[in-house]
Amino acid sequence: MKKLFLIPLFVYSITIHSQIIKQNYNFSLEQAISYALTNNRNEINAGRDIEMAKKKKWETTAMGLPQIIGAVNYQDNFKLQTSLLPAEIFGGPKGEFAEVTFGTKHNGGGGLSMSQLIFDGSYLVALQASKTYLKFYENYKVKTDTDVKELIVNAYGNVLLADESAQILQKNKAILEKTLFDTDQIYKNGLIEEENVEQLKITLSSVISNLNYVTRLKDISLKMLKVNLGIDIDSDLALTDKLDVLTQMNIDLALKSTEFNVSSNINYIISKTFVDQRSLELKLQKSKALPTLAAGLNYGYNSFGNTFNFFNSSQRYFNYSNLGMSLNVPIFSSFARSARTQQAKIALEKAKTDLTETEQKLKLAYQNAKSDYEFSVEQFNSSKENLKLAERIEKKQEIKFKEGLSSSFDFTQAQRQLYTSQQSYLQIMVDVINKKAALEKVIGTK
Repeated sequence: MKKLFLIPLFVYSITIHSQIIKQNYNFSLEQAISYALTNNRNEINAGRDIEMAKKKKWETTAMGLPQIIGAVNYQDNFKLQTSLLPAEIFGGPKGEFAEVTFGTKHNGGGGLSMSQLIFDGSYLVALQASKTYLKFYENYKVKTDTDVKELIVNAYGNVLLADESAQILQKNKAILEKTLFDTDQIYKNGLIEEENVEQLKITLSSVISNLNYVTRLKDISLKMLKVNLGIDIDSDLALTDKLDVLTQMNIDLALKSTEFNVSSNINYIISKTFVDQRSLELKLQKSKALPTLAAGLNYGYNSFGNTFNFFNSSQRYFNYSNLGMSLNVPIFSSFARSARTQQAKIALEKAKTDLTETEQKLKLAYQNAKSDYEFSVEQFNSSKENLKLAERIEKKQEIKFKEGLSSSFDFTQAQRQLYTSQQSYLQIMVDVINKKAALEKVIGTK
């Protein structure tokens, strides 16, 4: 009885737990972008890269700060080394050697060592480089932001496209099924030929096939959006924006006249940072021709004995301390240092050339993105008119077909033209949204 009671309780607890874990999300496009900028997995790692760069910067800074090392040592000389000394030192015969052993069985000690870098040209350059290193990852985070924003816009639009397509296909299917039923009844009464019914069956089969495909596509698109957002694919996600409203919001005529400043594009900024890095590498190679100066301080105690008494108060400890400085002056490296400097110069020139190439490509990308956006807006306006015309033509053909004034072929052609216009109109709406996002990405709009 106890086991029978525990089984439903266990199942209930699992159900409650799964409901707690599963989350529901409702996002507009702007809300989806805002959520992804924090929770997208690439965004999370980009933030971690910045934190790592900050730690790397401090690591470089610490190289020029005091370094203190503590050491404790112990040595058990279980077999002391034997040396030979002239025996006459101890009153022995001349020309012979006496075996002597120096040292004690147990040696121990401890001390502190402090070092301080006073001057090193490469260290000063490394400090500058660490700032550039951090700046690179901060810029890379901005680039990730722009990439994720465009990614979410495209994924969000694909879900809306699939959803709107499914709704239209479902509506077309219902209309076709009714038309097919009415036509079949007319055929059974002998008023029309069987070909009219068959033509409608072919069209209906095509619509059903497309509907099934779009339904599967919607599920895949929704899961892809969840992955890009950084949420579990089994979570519930509802999109609150409508495709037509979102399209109207993204028709920005002022954007077409926006002046393009290449220096605001994150790819240009990253390329310029790369030039700065190469410049610092050249400076680093030059700095290696400068002398380096460092200081060191050592302080400690040593103790010796034939028995292990290091923890006894009577054990004697002998102090030692010293202060020293070292100056290293590069004199001649067989031109290796010069070769490294020349390599750094060539790398800098390459980076400058790449920067110019990036600038030219970005200007071209801006022209392409602007043209694509303007074209998508123009296509949207014409596609809207074409859809209205296709709807009127299909309606007229349907009336003529039912009245026997038009063939099934003409009616089917009008239907296919309508379906093509519907899909074209939906795709153009998504294109307007996506092309604007691509243009804003090139311009550097946040």
